[in-house]
Amino acid sequence: MKYARTVCGDIEADKMGFTYPHEHLYAVPPACQKDRDLELSDYESSVKELKNFKEVGGCTLVEASTLDYGRNLPLLKKMSEETGVNVIATTGFNKHIYYPDWVEEKSMEEIAGILAGDVLEGREGIRAGFIKIGTYYNMIHPLEKKTAIAAAEAQKRCGAPIWGHTEAGTMGMEVLDILEAQGVDFSTVALGHLDRNPDEYYLLKLADRGIYVQFDGPGKVKYYPDSVRVGLIKSLIAHGYADQLLISGDMGRASYLEGYGGGPGFKYIKTKFIPRLLDEGVSEDDIRKIFVENPKRWLAVF
Repeated sequence: MKYARTVCGDIEADKMGFTYPHEHLYAVPPACQKDRDLELSDYESSVKELKNFKEVGGCTLVEASTLDYGRNLPLLKKMSEETGVNVIATTGFNKHIYYPDWVEEKSMEEIAGILAGDVLEGREGIRAGFIKIGTYYNMIHPLEKKTAIAAAEAQKRCGAPIWGHTEAGTMGMEVLDILEAQGVDFSTVALGHLDRNPDEYYLLKLADRGIYVQFDGPGKVKYYPDSVRVGLIKSLIAHGYADQLLISGDMGRASYLEGYGGGPGFKYIKTKFIPRLLDEGVSEDDIRKIFVENPKRWLAVF
């Protein structure tokens, strides 16, 4: 039996159910980030949004706020207990502009030990369920390479899957090259924000390397209409990659969340985007793969 590691303990894979593989419930970016719309620090507002997710059939939510992004494990556990939604927390980092000084000061081996410890022992008895890395826009900063290598080493010690932030969907191939050089099995790796770079050729090449391709922009029309995203999803499925697709909302702004007075919120994918996918020819079987089977296979590894 495989288990996923939640903030309330390990759960059987089959109990994950309908899953969003990348969201934010509590996030406090460092002061260098002047856009405070990215801060989600009101407990009641976040709980309200999590209840919205449960209301439409959500079972498990992957919370991606990192060590350099205000992660708060006790609050995540409290939210999970209050709502009954499984919450899977992360360890690791976002991107170099957010890193605390100790990332540069500590050795790669020391950082790997911190990441693995978060998964194996946890903090205050609360353990992380995956490791996050990040790269910048059209470049990989030396410290981002350092933390990616540390994540690969940590994975050897704790077995956790890896999720990668790609800035505007760039540098996917390059970060995979770094992980491959460390012997990482790509079936344990997901890269996110890839629909921010809606290049069909690029996305198919990434999928061909065996990773999970994550889209997390449904409803964000400021980038482009969902029609583009739907077309890319259908292309990936048609090319045989339905088993490698993940879809979430990455509603990491107060203005995106109904609980904070914004929208479209956690309900959008379940109530509007999935019905559209079905209308446009995506099968019920593929929907189940994307939102149930694929997240389970990626995360339930313990």
